[in-house]
Amino acid sequence: MIMKNIEVKIKTEFIKLDSLLKFAGLVKSGADGKLIIQEGRIKVNGEICFMRGKKIREGDKVQIDEINSEITVKR
Repeated sequence: MIMKNIEVKIKTEFIKLDSLLKFAGLVKSGADGKLIIQEGRIKVNGEICFMRGKKIREGDKVQIDEINSEITVKR
């Protein structure tokens, strides 16, 4: 299966993980983002992340398991 790469540009120094998922259009609401983070379905730079408020900065990579997507953050 081919991985879908999504590039998200931010204007600030960082974006919180749950906000990034919503901003990238991968979840419909912050509650949905919170749920998949708590379930351990998100990796940040290759490591499972359970912190919905994790600060994601330029160059960080966020992977979502079941939809085979990777978000790259740019400024």
